[in-house]
Amino acid sequence: MAVFGEQIEGYSVPVMNEREVRAAAGILLVPGIMAFTQAFQTGNFTFTRLMILTFMFDFAIRVLFNPRYAPSLVLGRFTVRKQQPEYSGAPQKRFAWSLGLGISVIMLVWTTGLNLAGPVALLGCVTCIVLLFLESAFGICVGCAIYNRIWPGSAQLCPGGVCEIQTRAPITFIRRGEVAVLAAAVMALIVAVPLVSSLAPPSMPGRMAQGEAASDACEPPAFAKLLGHEEMWKQHNGCL
Repeated sequence: MAVFGEQIEGYSVPVMNEREVRAAAGILLVPGIMAFTQAFQTGNFTFTRLMILTFMFDFAIRVLFNPRYAPSLVLGRFTVRKQQPEYSGAPQKRFAWSLGLGISVIMLVWTTGLNLAGPVALLGCVTCIVLLFLESAFGICVGCAIYNRIWPGSAQLCPGGVCEIQTRAPITFIRRGEVAVLAAAVMALIVAVPLVSSLAPPSMPGRMAQGEAASDACEPPAFAKLLGHEEMWKQHNGCL
């Protein structure tokens, strides 16, 4: 039986290159956000459906065949090819990717098989985006954490050593002054929101002038109505 992951001398379990995995998550994250934004604002699910298919295909190869051949991991491997590998345990990665594969299958059935949108599609897209963001930006593998909760102590070589009991290093502690600066930045942003929102929107060359759009072209799609975003949809399509 083929071993899932790579057998590296000196490591007791099969491993994955964590740098490659994080790069692959980032590669999937960017078009995922673009697809979600387009569907949310316009109700057009074409890009989203293509991304769901891509996501499912990629994770099916990871889980059911061999992660070395998954397109996003191949691109991630190429991107970080000059960096020193950082190894993480393969078993928990397979479990995490199985969860991702399950989500993508549900999303495919919901948005393509049943041709539905609504809260289920919204929740599925947001979940995938959040999980990809946490892994690519912070190296946090939520599926790996769940794996370690279900089978305590079985996960080895977790990113950042989070599966092992360890004492926090002094550099990781947050001081009161740092919290104060963070709070001040948040307050400044809150104050700036009404000021910025009161500014007139920038002109868009070639965009229909206010009132020029035909009434049928300005009818919000069912998706926008379901989410209560008719006014937002009209604004983004030059209908206000």
